[in-house]
Amino acid sequence: MAEGKSLLVELGTEELPPHALDALGAAFLRDLSGALAKAGVHAGFDAARAYVTPRRLAVHIPDVAAMQPAQTQERRGPAVAVGLDAAGQPTPALSGFARSCGVEVEALEQLETDKGAWFVARTVRPGQPLAALLPGMVDEALKGLPIPRPMRWADHDYSFVRPAHWLLMLHGNGIVDGDVLGLASGRRSYGHRYMHPQPVHVADADSWLDALRMANVLADPVERRERIRDEVARAAVATGGTPHLDETLLDELANLTEWPVAIACTFDPAFLDVPPEALVATMVVHQKFVPVFDADGRLTEHFIGVANIASAEPEAIRRGYERVIRPRFADAKFFWDADLQTPLADHRAALAKVTYQRALGSLADKSERIGALARSIAGEVGVDVETASRAASLCKCDLLTRMVGEFPELQGVMGRHYATHSGEAPAVAAALDSYYRPRFGGDAIAPDRVGQVLSVADRLDTLAGIFAVGLKPSGSKDPFALRRVALGLARTLIEGELELGLRASLEAALQQLPEAALAAGVKPGKNGKPVPLDAARRRAELLDELLVFVIERLHGYYTAQGFDHGQLEAVLAVDPPSLLDFDRRLRAVLAFGRLPEAMALAAANKRVANILRQQAEAGGGAVAMDVDPACFEHDSERELATALASARQETALALEARDYAAVLTRLARLQAPVDAFFDSVLVNAEEPRVRANRLALLAQLKAQFASVADIALL
Repeated sequence: MAEGKSLLVELGTEELPPHALDALGAAFLRDLSGALAKAGVHAGFDAARAYVTPRRLAVHIPDVAAMQPAQTQERRGPAVAVGLDAAGQPTPALSGFARSCGVEVEALEQLETDKGAWFVARTVRPGQPLAALLPGMVDEALKGLPIPRPMRWADHDYSFVRPAHWLLMLHGNGIVDGDVLGLASGRRSYGHRYMHPQPVHVADADSWLDALRMANVLADPVERRERIRDEVARAAVATGGTPHLDETLLDELANLTEWPVAIACTFDPAFLDVPPEALVATMVVHQKFVPVFDADGRLTEHFIGVANIASAEPEAIRRGYERVIRPRFADAKFFWDADLQTPLADHRAALAKVTYQRALGSLADKSERIGALARSIAGEVGVDVETASRAASLCKCDLLTRMVGEFPELQGVMGRHYATHSGEAPAVAAALDSYYRPRFGGDAIAPDRVGQVLSVADRLDTLAGIFAVGLKPSGSKDPFALRRVALGLARTLIEGELELGLRASLEAALQQLPEAALAAGVKPGKNGKPVPLDAARRRAELLDELLVFVIERLHGYYTAQGFDHGQLEAVLAVDPPSLLDFDRRLRAVLAFGRLPEAMALAAANKRVANILRQQAEAGGGAVAMDVDPACFEHDSERELATALASARQETALALEARDYAAVLTRLARLQAPVDAFFDSVLVNAEEPRVRANRLALLAQLKAQFASVADIALL
């Protein structure tokens, strides 16, 4: 095969939406590479890269062959039994199949399968050159991009996410001729809109990056991100502070610029009287500026803007950034000062006027349900009930403040500030913010006990309510982020070490729901008429669904920590009373799996489980565990019975203390007597009493391990 050449496809456009840019680039690379691979065109797909800037989508694939290999096509015809008559001559069915394939019957081959023999027609079609295939592939890849609302421009019939202006398709140093989106391919790209608006001549696919760099465009997103980091650090030196540039903001800045340049700016220090979270939200979320903090972590009056140009007059850009931020900060200060005129608790009455969900009532109704759950949970986990109740009564009040109305991302944060200024207890104020945690993947749970109680109560009510009204997640759709809610609930119970029964907690949440909510999720009957509500049955069905839903979240949570499916199933099989207890058992199983005896005992337990299941099926019931020493016929039986009794006695205190690792470590010493038992006796002895006694020994063995997990599933 001739050595391939690098392939470059670049589509130049108007400014693309920054939030979608990375997804568009990844999809373009995936679909174009997939089309080449499907066509059998050899290429270095492992080294393929997507390049995106605000004004271009590009894919670079090395070592792409110039020619598609010959394509073998196979078409299956009638079965041999149908294609030949009794004399072995072709039937009309076979003759017709051969004619449709354009070959003689004699040219057909036979294919043997597990379902019989078939006639097939195999033809070889010469491969096509890359130049003939690529335009169609690029066109299809662009059509497949995740664009919710494509737009049209000029008088064209085609559409795209933004108007397209130029197209490069280069294979090595040669142009691949073709039209896509009404654009003829060439080797002319364009540089920075203002710093280098002239066309850029691209000699070949591998020199494209350097050619654009000379035209003030960093087409590599990774390179742009590194430049932004360096630029922000450089600009921060003049402020004497430390910039806070998180990955989300870095990604947005990289998708807004082609030649990023950082500029240090300042705002009026008087605005620092406003809670720092509000100022940071204004800078980061709304203006894409980088806030600067001092050595003690306090917000300073400095910030850094990232321009998309190396200006000859950076002072003009700085003044522009400072002019833009001032009215936004003035609004935040107005909201803050106005909100302080009303104590946080005074908003509770207005919660009744805000609908949470039609069948679930108002925000006031939700707050009452959260409060009832929080009081119950607080009592169970040793948290002051009055403090938890007060926090629950205030937890939705900040939603009615001006600041949160303008900056929804500050809900909870502003609740903490307003509660503090209203004179609420520090534990109450802290909980109003922390109960939202974890807010996102990787975020920690609430660090305070009251916040944890409130977090669990709120998530229980949300899950129960949204499931009840029939809006649970379906496929990839999860408009209420219930998967995140369920994972947050599970993590808070586990990482917060809250000994709380999941089943009982969900039952309590379901019991509080109004019947209107329970009825809302019931599908009409076949005649389209409402089905009479059986509230108890509906709650039982929802409970089962919710338990499965929350447990499903544990698989991803623990898999990320290195646990495997068998370990999870081994613990789930014994139905732990709480998620905290589940976690303790799972970690004990992980430690047990590292012991040298683990696999032999897991295999023995699997054998025991099979024997007991078969016996139960044959006998119509579970095997009894009463052991009669008089029925022993071999020393190995006595030794196993003694070992089991000793292990049971020695693990009693550890089980009571839920030290499951100690229990399994002690049970690991049963390997020798278990192996000796299976090596020395036949479990299904002919004598019924002896057989029953040996089965009882095995039932005891299984029960001992099942006190922690079903290790037969490891």
